[in-house]
Amino acid sequence: MQQNLLVQSLQRATTGELSFNELIAAAQQLSASGQPEHARQLYQVWIAMNESHPLLFIAQFNCSTICQLLGDDVGAESLLRGALAVNPTFAPAAINLGSAMERRGAVREAVEMWRDSVEKMGAITGDTIEYKITLLKQISRVLSDAHQQEAAEGTLLQCLDLRADQRDVLEQYGAVRLAQCKWPIADVPAKITRRDFVSRFHPLSACAYADDPLLQLAIAHEYTEQIAPLASINTRFDRRDAPIAPGGRRLRIGYVSSDLRTHAVGYLMAQLFETHDRDAVEVFVYYIGIPADDAIAERIKTDAEHWTNLRGVSDDDAAAQIAADEIDILIDVNGHTREARLGIFARRPAPIQVNWLGYPGTMGSPYHHYIIGDDWVIPEGAEMHYSEQVLRLPCYQPNDRKRVVANKAMTRTEAGLPEDAFVFCSFNAAHKVTRYSFERWMQILARTPNSVLWLLDYNAETNTRLREKAQKLGVTPERLVFAPKIANAHHLARYPLADLFLDTVPYGAHTTASDALWMGVPVITYSGRCFAARVCGSLVRAAGLPELVTDTPEAFGERAIALATTDRLSLLSYRERLIAGRDTCTLFDIGLLTRSLEALYAEMAAAHRAGVRIRPNLRNLDAYHDIGTRFDHDAVEIGVQRDYHDIYRQKLAERHAQRPMQADGRLWTEEDATAGAVAWAQLSAERAA
Repeated sequence: MQQNLLVQSLQRATTGELSFNELIAAAQQLSASGQPEHARQLYQVWIAMNESHPLLFIAQFNCSTICQLLGDDVGAESLLRGALAVNPTFAPAAINLGSAMERRGAVREAVEMWRDSVEKMGAITGDTIEYKITLLKQISRVLSDAHQQEAAEGTLLQCLDLRADQRDVLEQYGAVRLAQCKWPIADVPAKITRRDFVSRFHPLSACAYADDPLLQLAIAHEYTEQIAPLASINTRFDRRDAPIAPGGRRLRIGYVSSDLRTHAVGYLMAQLFETHDRDAVEVFVYYIGIPADDAIAERIKTDAEHWTNLRGVSDDDAAAQIAADEIDILIDVNGHTREARLGIFARRPAPIQVNWLGYPGTMGSPYHHYIIGDDWVIPEGAEMHYSEQVLRLPCYQPNDRKRVVANKAMTRTEAGLPEDAFVFCSFNAAHKVTRYSFERWMQILARTPNSVLWLLDYNAETNTRLREKAQKLGVTPERLVFAPKIANAHHLARYPLADLFLDTVPYGAHTTASDALWMGVPVITYSGRCFAARVCGSLVRAAGLPELVTDTPEAFGERAIALATTDRLSLLSYRERLIAGRDTCTLFDIGLLTRSLEALYAEMAAAHRAGVRIRPNLRNLDAYHDIGTRFDHDAVEIGVQRDYHDIYRQKLAERHAQRPMQADGRLWTEEDATAGAVAWAQLSAERAA
């Protein structure tokens, strides 16, 4: 029947009798029946016979989408160019053409084409505003990826001027301000309130914005509700009550990640897969990242028993694959980071689902049962900050003992550093550098005159901004030295040129700290409250230097100054201890970590077999979200407030007086709820009287 449709439609197209509407209907029917190639043939014939038709550009655009589906990128791009030649203001073609150009590496040309399309657009109408917004989003995304944050911010502001309530735009706007060290971060356009802006932070940005773990939990929960609302999830893959390892087979562990390649997470996990005990666990890797054939990716592909590429596969099909593999424990190694696939986990394709390593915080979701940390990143008593049940390793972070370090080490002169100065360094990304951390650094430099601070080369604009801020704080701008980005092996080799690594808060050093410690560079940190603010402390302690983990900003500064001035002997001993302890310390014992991780997997499995079903604690998170987003974190560093929990308790009580709340197992207890209910009843009686 479909063959007859194709033949009849082609005959009518060649004689000019097939109308545009009939073309669309026939092509849709052919595509829907699984014959996109026939739909393309029909479009191509119709286009050839109707070169002067007023809707030719629509036919070309539709045909391009089919070409793209069939993998014919060249044909798709040619058709899109043809559509724009007919109608230069047709924004959908410009959007798709730019994307096609970007995929083949012509990024600059794509941005120029999108900008040209924006300029060509006439008066904004209900139909065209979405096209303009989409073009601007594409431009800002590509600029941001190219580290052109200033230009990206300007484009995002145009988006927000068109419509101020766009969640994805506000998320990206927050991220680019963090990446530029533009303080205050929540300096927003007139159409947006500070609270509305903060409430739409991406969870990863919230980790860098403030040491406020309750706010981070609430933002993560609100984000999961927006990105993967349960009402929209296909439940046919739900295996939450499936038996664990039936028939006595090995536990099947699935790792879902976009970063098992030349990426910070890939570097950390590379040796884990060869260290797993194949008699105890069967390891499946589900890769969701960009195409990668680098050395790290190849190592992991070789060492994992199963590697499945799920990039480009729908959440339904990905969940179906994981369910078919009968995975017992599914590990989310992305969490709330780029390329994450929250929708896969929302479908619950494994009985047990775990948040580990990739994201430094809680997921705030109803379908992540456990979070794996250690006794420093999540100390006893801090469980209230997490929706998941907390399990702990000796140190939560794995490390690769086979990391490659370049043989040739550069000199300080070659690195642009003064030979005779004390060199502080911090190779954390720019978005981790808060105003508070930077001011503490400048206080340290001011009290150690013959010193410099060695940072990553962020970009010219951000580097200049930081130097200007240093000067305002009384530090000569030239004392900030920026290290060009180089291949990881050479970057590791230059670490020993530094004397002391200074951490950031609330988002501290993770892989960068491990790298420094492996290369014998002492790291000093101030451990805050949230997960991201405590990782570095965990690593430094596991490397055998607990003396360098401080608990106040003041202690952090004083210890750093002493090591640079009056206590150089201690600094030398720390370097010697790090090098001597590489083969024995907990941080670099990948065997210990793997055995401990497998023990946790066995513990989870035993609990599930015993009928334990972990239910994430999501109660009252709307209240915590409202309270946290109203606090001005740019003006007050909440992480150093001794009465942190009291700030929330007071606001919870005020909220309860207006809208009664049940106990939540965090700060709002049964006693609070009961007392509040009595007070509410008395107030209601008084009002009635």
